[in-house]
Amino acid sequence: MHKLFHFKPIAPGLKDEKSSHPFGVLVAKEISDHIRSWRFIILLALILLTCISSLYTSLSSISKTVAKPDDPENTFLLLKLFTLSDGTLPPFHVFIGFLGPLLGISLGFDAINSEQNAGTLSRVMAQPIHRDYLINAKFAGALIVISTLFLALGLAVIGLGIIIIGVPPTPQELLRIFLFIFLSIFYVAFWLNLAIFFSIRFRQAATSALTAIAVWLFFTVFYQIIVSLIAKAIIPTTAIETDQTLNYQKLINDLLRIVPSQLYSDATTTLLMPSVRSLGPLTMEQVYGAIPSPLPILESLTIVWPQLTGLLAATILCFAGSYYSFMRREIRS
Repeated sequence: MHKLFHFKPIAPGLKDEKSSHPFGVLVAKEISDHIRSWRFIILLALILLTCISSLYTSLSSISKTVAKPDDPENTFLLLKLFTLSDGTLPPFHVFIGFLGPLLGISLGFDAINSEQNAGTLSRVMAQPIHRDYLINAKFAGALIVISTLFLALGLAVIGLGIIIIGVPPTPQELLRIFLFIFLSIFYVAFWLNLAIFFSIRFRQAATSALTAIAVWLFFTVFYQIIVSLIAKAIIPTTAIETDQTLNYQKLINDLLRIVPSQLYSDATTTLLMPSVRSLGPLTMEQVYGAIPSPLPILESLTIVWPQLTGLLAATILCFAGSYYSFMRREIRS
């Protein structure tokens, strides 16, 4: 159950050193509630276990990659810790893309309705604080926890990579890794905002949690099946014309990129693999004459700029929907 904070009035002319801004108190309370909850501890242990396992498989595969002197990505060994795998387990960024939504949903599915059911929401709103402080603190507290977790994981992987591999990272590697961490935070923030929105719309926490998980399962599993069925229906099996086949493939890619997980996968693949030059089908004329060399960071950002802006826009829209719904919500004791 969430603890209730009381804001004591301060006499005019006196300054209480222990007093702080109400928004800061609410954010600190949310952070404390999250890091002490069993669901966060269980998810944290699961994420740490999977990341350590994927890091072990990456390290076992790096020795085979270094043995190939003609590999253009031998200069980006630290990035391989996030992308390589020996086939037994998915790489690091795939685990983050799968477990990240569960982390965001777990931190936001009962943000509002649990306090309303417990009767603490009306008491908090009776305090001399602005109404929007509460919904902003719910998001900011969870986002701080998520950002700290991903930043710590990223720095831990970098540190272990330097110790084990013995090769210092280049500035481009560090920039790509921090962009990956930044993108992962916004990806989880999208699911966090979606879960908070459902916690405002539904009275019961179980209903909001099941709805958020259902949306995640639909976009992760069933949407790809639906797109595959559409592709088989509209693409002729005897298609010979190259232009026609490319148009169908572009249509399928555009349908898949509606899903936030696909946007995240495309963006992380391009950022962590400098050799990726395109996210769509290419003709022989486009491939002919291309030199197999890694792209600079600016060109990789140019490729994934639509994915980055799309994921950022989806996160902002979910937060705006949660904010609007909460500000118009009637709160009764």
